[in-house]
Amino acid sequence: MKSKYLAGRLQEVLLDGTWIAQTNLQEQLNNTSWEQANSKMGNHHSLAELVFHVDYYVGGILNVFNGGDLEIRDQYSWDTEPLRSEEDWLQRVRAFVMHAQALVDKIMHTPDSQWSRPFVKEAYGTYERNIDGLIEHSYYHFGQISLLRKLLQGSAHQSPAAA
Repeated sequence: MKSKYLAGRLQEVLLDGTWIAQTNLQEQLNNTSWEQANSKMGNHHSLAELVFHVDYYVGGILNVFNGGDLEIRDQYSWDTEPLRSEEDWLQRVRAFVMHAQALVDKIMHTPDSQWSRPFVKEAYGTYERNIDGLIEHSYYHFGQISLLRKLLQGSAHQSPAAA
């Protein structure tokens, strides 16, 4: 029961939910051009950087669910190059969606007894705490992405005199 609940919450924010904001991260990304994704406002991260960052954690946690080690490190979670083309953007979005769907599937099929066990090592908390943290982290950056998209769309619609 817990597996279904956690998988559903992660799927909702990342892939296909509409409960919180009538949209989800995948929908926002699918409606974003590569030029928008690469754009920066001030010293804030670009949409492309934010997607890389979220996918970095999704992929790292997926690796543990696949029996691997926890190889991700916070210091590397922003290490990405700017996009060079539409294909770069589409590839980044496809990778994110593939990793997100794979993690949702793994969570869905995780025995409920696993959720209270240590995630890799005790210092990292339980499996449940890590998935809850990933959901919260995803909502945080989803909010940034939604706001940044609105700001970028607004600045594109301003006339040169208003800008």
